[in-house]
Amino acid sequence: MDFDIPQDLQDYLAELDEFIEKEIKPLEQQDDNIRFFDYRREDARTDWDRDGRPNEVWEALLFKVRQIADAAGHYRYPLSSEYGGKNGTNLGMAIIREHLAAKGLGLHNDLQTEHSIVGNNVGLLLMLEYGTEEQKEEWIPGLLDGTRGFAFGITESAHGSDVTHMETTAVRDGDNWRINGEKSWNTGIHKAAHDLIFARTSGKAGDGDGITCFLVPTNSEGFKLEELLWTFNMPTDHGRISLTDVIVPHDTIFGGEGKGLQVVQHFFNENRIRQAASSLGAAQYCITESVKYAMQRKPFGKPLSSNQGIQFPLVELQTQVEMLRALIHKTAWMMDTYGTFAVSDKVSMCNYQANRLCCDAADRAMQVHGGLGYSRHKPFEHIYRHHRRYRITEGTEEIQMRRVAGYMFGYMKQQAPKGVTVE
Repeated sequence: MDFDIPQDLQDYLAELDEFIEKEIKPLEQQDDNIRFFDYRREDARTDWDRDGRPNEVWEALLFKVRQIADAAGHYRYPLSSEYGGKNGTNLGMAIIREHLAAKGLGLHNDLQTEHSIVGNNVGLLLMLEYGTEEQKEEWIPGLLDGTRGFAFGITESAHGSDVTHMETTAVRDGDNWRINGEKSWNTGIHKAAHDLIFARTSGKAGDGDGITCFLVPTNSEGFKLEELLWTFNMPTDHGRISLTDVIVPHDTIFGGEGKGLQVVQHFFNENRIRQAASSLGAAQYCITESVKYAMQRKPFGKPLSSNQGIQFPLVELQTQVEMLRALIHKTAWMMDTYGTFAVSDKVSMCNYQANRLCCDAADRAMQVHGGLGYSRHKPFEHIYRHHRRYRITEGTEEIQMRRVAGYMFGYMKQQAPKGVTVE
């Protein structure tokens, strides 16, 4: 077994580092753009007069960085060469996302917005996998250059993580579908022209089949953004919407009638391993910064680092980082080798452990840094507030553990690896 990072990937990390230093860091210093990352970050990012949504200047800056990274050939790394990418792998994405997050806050990689110079364009990946030929022709160019996108209308207020009990319904109405219901936590809904709405079209509550997703224009009659939900880490782009007799044509179905749950699971698996890698990188950043500070800070005439009360908690965290990194790399490699759904249990293990670890590391960093760590002059409170979200969203850690247990105790079946037939 070879645990070394492949040489071509090591070379690419060095290329990304050079790109960040030459192109991205100078932009951070222009026009006081550093305000989006220093102690003013939450206030600078948030338009408090527009329901707490992201500041338009902030979003324009992120889009500019995306264009720069795309022109340099980095943004599309995970895509095939057909779409201007580098045929990147899940393992490559995991290593890159950890590497970028371990650098701390910056325009190169902002975890709060899922922004990065190496794109995690899940919407595009889903379109390539599940879109009809007509949908691909319409959507792929805009998804590639960032001029189009859609929000995700999965969660409902009354059911949370239990997507099979959704009360939003869609019924046939001639050649169209009539949708009624509501959705919460629609990320990106503050500006999305379309919302990927999941609705029950057949079966009963609790059934995995019978859920269909529709690409619904947000300017449809009966589609209403009820409110933007303020969060622990502002700004917010998470909205609660209602649908009252919203009519959409049959060709807005995405992924096949009654097969929407597969789209959800694919989205979760693709995103969870990358998000786990980002949480791991952020945890490593917190530990690294704490070690540096403990070696410099000298209360009572000696370095903080000489105290076992400082050493041992950081040793525990670093040990967890090393173990989790090995599991993330193994899981990402297995996804590349055996398929996205063949390692669902390990994806869940990586995700809930990484999110919890990041919160623990940020909390410890605040403690090591004392009053300064508690202030907004250090990024640890921001890291904690952001990553605390991931212990709930995209499947709570309890749901992740339940999922792992389902495979362990035989209540769920893992998809067979690529090329393997299960009798």
